[in-house]
Amino acid sequence: MRKTIATRLSQSLGPVPHFYLTIEPDMKRAKELRESANQLDPNLKLTYNDIIIKAVTAALRLHPEVNASFLGDKIRTHNRVHIGVAVAVEGGLITPVLRDCDRKTLQQISRETKELVARARNRKLQPDEYTGSTFSVSNLGMMGIDEFSAVINPPEGAILAVGAVVEKPVVADGRIEIGYRCRMTLSCDHRVVDGATGAKFLQTLERILENPVYLAF
Repeated sequence: MRKTIATRLSQSLGPVPHFYLTIEPDMKRAKELRESANQLDPNLKLTYNDIIIKAVTAALRLHPEVNASFLGDKIRTHNRVHIGVAVAVEGGLITPVLRDCDRKTLQQISRETKELVARARNRKLQPDEYTGSTFSVSNLGMMGIDEFSAVINPPEGAILAVGAVVEKPVVADGRIEIGYRCRMTLSCDHRVVDGATGAKFLQTLERILENPVYLAF
């Protein structure tokens, strides 16, 4: 596993021209959605990561140029949205793939993610379950990390690094109040995603997370 990770990193950080864009969306409504859903269905155990994956999927459908791969002499824009979810396992990292996320409900994404993560940690994934992603999400928020930059998984054009949702003082309408914020950094392959393209994608992602009712449509 470490050999594979080393090979993939050398294929990414060396040849791939990375650049980084960071946002800090207001997660108050996402927090309310999570709490309400879990009260209605205690077995669901909806997480922030489930909501973020669904929001990323919605944003990718609106910005298909970010759901793309660099293939040497051409760029492939994908019609389907397959999200790789980075999972820490003993001895390394693996990225199981949630296929056709744009066709799944938030509830389906939540349950399928938990199943894939459990199977990844038990080393029971089949090869086709950790290959073929078109965009990846890496979340270290549950480990207390506020912000980080992730390494792109070639040939994908981008990966989103997600930090913890933290309670902090924020300024709203000239007043200081308690808010819930989450820092997210998009690592982009500059051969695929330009700065303005990545920024527009993040603007859409932020707008969806701050108005998660959009995810019901």
